[in-house]
This record gives sequence, structure tokens and C-alpha cells, in this order.
Amino acid sequence: MLEELRIYNFAIIEELRLRFQPGLVILTGETGAGKSILVDALEALVGGKADTTYLRSGAERALIEGDFFLPENIREPVLEILRREELDEDEEHLSLCREIRLNGRHIARVNGRVVNLSTLREIGELLVDIHGQSEHLSLLKVNQHLRLLDNFAKNDDLRSAYGEIYRQLIKVRQELSQLRQLEQEAARRLDVLQYQLSEIENAHLKIGEEETLLAERNRLANAENLAKLVLQSLLILDEGSPDHPSLLDQMGQVIHHLTGLVRLDSSQESLLQSTEEIFEQLNELVRSLRLYGEEIEYNPKRLNFVEDRLNLIQSLKRKYGETIPAILAYAENARRQLEEIDSAAERIQALSNMEAKLLDGLRDHALRLSDQRRYQGQLLAQAIERELSHLNMEKARFQVQFQQLQAEDGIPLESDRKVAFSAQGIDQVEFLIAPNPGEGFKPLIKIASGGETSRLMLALKGVLAAADEVPCLVFDEIDQGIGGRVGTIVGEKLWRLARHHQVFCVTHLPQLAAFGDQHLLVCKKIVAERTITEVQTLEGEQRVEELAQMMGDLNPATLQSARDLLQLVSEKVSVSPNL
Repeated sequence: MLEELRIYNFAIIEELRLRFQPGLVILTGETGAGKSILVDALEALVGGKADTTYLRSGAERALIEGDFFLPENIREPVLEILRREELDEDEEHLSLCREIRLNGRHIARVNGRVVNLSTLREIGELLVDIHGQSEHLSLLKVNQHLRLLDNFAKNDDLRSAYGEIYRQLIKVRQELSQLRQLEQEAARRLDVLQYQLSEIENAHLKIGEEETLLAERNRLANAENLAKLVLQSLLILDEGSPDHPSLLDQMGQVIHHLTGLVRLDSSQESLLQSTEEIFEQLNELVRSLRLYGEEIEYNPKRLNFVEDRLNLIQSLKRKYGETIPAILAYAENARRQLEEIDSAAERIQALSNMEAKLLDGLRDHALRLSDQRRYQGQLLAQAIERELSHLNMEKARFQVQFQQLQAEDGIPLESDRKVAFSAQGIDQVEFLIAPNPGEGFKPLIKIASGGETSRLMLALKGVLAAADEVPCLVFDEIDQGIGGRVGTIVGEKLWRLARHHQVFCVTHLPQLAAFGDQHLLVCKKIVAERTITEVQTLEGEQRVEELAQMMGDLNPATLQSARDLLQLVSEKVSVSPNL
């Protein structure tokens, strides 16, 4: 419900701060006082029309702010939007703001944070229905009619059972779609995958192989230079020449001399041992070089093999990965895809059988839900026609129109007919009205505006009070074209509707105004040669006087009539608190 409304520089409103009560809020006042301007401000607050023509003369900006309490029945849908937009704070309260600037740049805020207009409107549609503005009246939105009918019929259990099978079917169909797409590509992919896997497997790659082959290629390609370097090293170490004895021969002479030295000076024994160790290391070096030299061979055939092998690895790297492990991983993935293709046909058959069973179950639940809707649709039409009769529209007729569309992938019904379905079932529902005999049924959006439309909406709202979740309803001049007797009936119905909603009503009928839980008088006055709108909460004798003035001149007779009217209303609501 709307708890507080603050308006600054909007039309002839300079500054207003209004606190509202639950129940039926009545707004009265002379024509032109600003009653409809309040409705316009509320419409702008929830995302409706707002342009610079609403700016108070001389003002740079207009500001409308509203604080709402979120009842439980709409709390979760609103919080879902707030979480999506990262606007959630208090789970029970919400603030909206609309700023209209002279430069044309308007700003919308939710919980103090700037949002785009579509977000403000999306939230506003959950909070407020403003009669006379089809943009905000939920009953004029065809996509809301099925939900309202289901809520009226209390179809929660039937919809829940249907929805469970529906979700299973959608999941199965999604997997089927993916597998069938894979199957369509399988013929082309199969040959490619088999070739790729065969090419990699036939290469018999081993991790670390490329590094080993590179080293071997280096040795084979440089065999002559390697052999030459080995021979030159051995010549110096072990073979020598007449002019240049080998290093081993020279080391032997060193050892011979040091042996004689140690005989004369035993303190140098360690020196002799070190020299002998060096001599042994040189011998080991010579042996290693001879073995290495024996392994060196000039083998063009082996070199060609190594080159071919390295070229093969390079080719596979260009196709499948930058390293041998990456190539092997590619092969594993190809093998997995081939297995999926092989098993796809079996899985498709299993899912197709499952789909058929789910469609059978869904059809049974959809038909039960549809039958219940048609039955309850008749009851709803009868209830609304009774309400319209009470509102001096005895000839008006109401109808819930059902339609089922054919679809190739729909639910199979009789005679091989397939109908489209959604998460809500197989029915498309629209409320139709025939206000006058002979005119035929028309969509609600097509009916004439004015008091007749207001009464129709009141009848719909009254019957669907528990089903309609919008907490705040606004009726602007609902009394147009009706007299005092019908006005009393309208007042009763608004009061009853206000037991489920917060209802705002702009009226000129005292018979209707007397039912208000809160009565606000809207008036205008001149201050410093400027027109301003003021709003006063009426209680006690002030309210009696306002009702009397609505009946005519203020005199003892009209004052007594006003008191009698309030007494009559008090007796009605006390005897039948729910009317």
C-alpha cells in the first residue's frame, strides 16, 4: 500500500506531504481544485506519462516521491526485480521517485538509486492500478487474464501438477534438440574425427620424444665434426707425437718425479696422491672419449628417418596442438566425440520415448486444467454480470473467451490435432464485455471510457478482489453518469474492495464519499498571487460539512442529511463488516 506521497512543484501543487491509511481513501473537492492532478502525480510516480507541461510555472524541476509497504502477496515478485537490478534493501518497504526537469532530462529512482524508466514502470505495475490509464490497469492487459482466472478458480494444485510435468518435458526436449543437432552434423564430423584420431594414433607419439629426436638429429648431422674433435682430443691426451708427448705420458713422468720427492720428504705424500687421482681421471676421460667415438657414425638413412619423424611431429603440432601432450589431448577429445556420436542414436530413441510419455501425462493434466478453467470462467462471468446489474448495468454481459492454437510440436489431442502449450497450459484467455444489447462482445480495452468503464472495472475488481494482487487501486471520477442510489451501491462495493486493497477514489457523490475510511478534501487558494493546491484530512464535523456541501448549500437540512448518511453507512458496515 501507499503510505506517504510527497509532491513538489507539480502543476498547481507547490508542496504536499500526504500520509494515507489502509482501506478506502476518498478525495473530494471542487472541480479544478487538483484532485485529478494528484492522480496524475501518482501515475507519473509509477512510470506513466511525465513531461515538462506538469512543471509548476517558474520551477526548474518537479519531484514526486512515494513510500510503499509491500504486502506478502506481491513481495516476492517485487523483490525479484530489485535483486535483478541490485536495488534490494528493506524487504517490506520500498521508495519510488520521479523527477521532471525543465531541460527534459527526467530521472527515476528506486530506493534512492537511479534506474531506467522501464524498471520503474515494471515495479509500478505491481503496486498501483490507475483506472482510466490502460497503461497501468492490469485488467486491460490480456496476458494477465489467465492468471486472474486461475487465482479466482484456485487452480494452484492443478497448475502445480501440470507445471512439474511441463518442466520435465522442456528439459527432455532441450536435450533432444542438442542431440539431434549433433546427429545432423555427425555424418560430416564422423569422417573428420575418425581421420584425425587415426592420424594421431598411427604416429605413436610419446611424451618427451621430440626432445630426444632433436638431440639425435644434431649428432647425426654433425658426425664428421664430432669424430674429428674426438680424435684430436685423444691425440693430445693419449697418443701424442715424437715432438709432443701425450698428456698421459707427461703425467706419468710427473708421478715418477713426485715419487722420488716423497722418498726424500714424506710430508708431500698428499701431493703425490692428488697427482695420481688426476692421472686416473685423465685415463677415465680417454676411455669415455674412445667409447663415444666408437658410437659416432655417419648414417644418412637414420638421419633421414629422424628428420621425417620430426617433420611428422611438426605437422601434427600445426593441426592439433603446440606440444605432444596437447596433440594427445586432442585425440582423446576426438575419441570422446566419436563415442557420443555412436551413443547419440540410442539416447535419442530413449528420450523420444520419454517425450511421448510426458506429452501423454501433460495432455491429461492440461485437459483437466482447461475443463476447470472453462467451468470457473462461467462462474466468473455470472458473478461479474451480477455485480454489473447492481451498478445499473443490467443489460451488460461478460464472457471469458478461450482459444487454443495449433502447433506442430504441441500436445496431441483428438483427431491428431496438436495444440500449443506453455508453462500455463494450453489455454489462451481473454475477458470480453458487451456493455449494451446488440453490440456484441468486445475486448475490455475497446470499451467506451467514462463512468461506464469505471463501473465495469469496479465490478471486475470486486469479483476478482482476492485474485487481483495489485495492492493499490485508483478510481478517478467513478461516479460519472450515476445517481445517488447507484452511488450508494458503488460506495458499498468500493468499501468491500478496500478490505483486500488500498483504494483511492475521486468522487463528487456524497453517497459514495460517506464510505471512506479516510476522507481528504482537495482545495485551491491564492497565495502571493499564485494558485496552490492544499489537502486537508477531514474528521468529525468537518467531514459532515463537506458531505453537506456536496449535497447542496450548507444549511441545517443538508447537515442533517449528511449525518444521516454517515449513520446509514456506519450501520451497514457494522452489520455486514465484509458487505
